[in-house]
Amino acid sequence: MQNWQVDHRGMPAGRELREGYEVSPRDAHALISRGATLIDCRTDAEWVAVRLDGAVHIPLHELEARADEIEGEPVLVICHHGVRSLRAAMALQALGIDSARSVVGGIDLWSVVVDPSVKRYERQGALCRIVD
Repeated sequence: MQNWQVDHRGMPAGRELREGYEVSPRDAHALISRGATLIDCRTDAEWVAVRLDGAVHIPLHELEARADEIEGEPVLVICHHGVRSLRAAMALQALGIDSARSVVGGIDLWSVVVDPSVKRYERQGALCRIVD
């Protein structure tokens, strides 16, 4: 499990934001509270284990085929640690959804910086184990 060290912005210490592709968890939270669309691109097992209220579940491998289901702007994409969501945001931008951004650190950093009630988990193959 990632042991996050964050700065005053809620970003991993020393980590710069990839402008045009990413948004910090705190900024994502503010955007969601104002109506941004949140896409969760994690696997079904991860979705069942932990999820954010209001998120729309579209696994990464289904994203291109289901991109027409995405409504509203801006579009924020979240995964476990921010790697798959960055790929998803870039794919959505290539499909014409210019507002797509990845949430840095994914749901794991979200649970540290934004909402500690969101359970943290570890992936073990296709399974997920909640970590206290």
